[in-house]
Amino acid sequence: MTPSAETEILRTVADQWKAAVDAHDPKLVASYFTADAIFQGLHPHSVGPEGVAEYYAAQPLGLTAKYEVLESKRLADDLILGYLTVDFGFVDRPTLTVYLSLVIRQTPEGWLITHYQVSRLA
Repeated sequence: MTPSAETEILRTVADQWKAAVDAHDPKLVASYFTADAIFQGLHPHSVGPEGVAEYYAAQPLGLTAKYEVLESKRLADDLILGYLTVDFGFVDRPTLTVYLSLVIRQTPEGWLITHYQVSRLA
């Protein structure tokens, strides 16, 4: 089955995010978020790219992300919802598997993340 246009757009954004996470480049990670992005990692939430950069700057060197798109859905012409599973790899501890909900928005700068929420399911 051919991936939908929404899935392809979502993968493009997720690939950029993944590459920046893998490179341990917090400012580059943050550049893929809108100015008003709501970000919920595994710590208290933040709003905007500065909080995203702070979150990823605190992550250990060697952190990697491997994701799979589980679902995607266009919410409006300029909004896509994505539901992913992500395996965060570490050099000194077991892989952490989480679920990630993303809302990406088309902006003059391209598609950017406007909502990011991680959850851990037992």
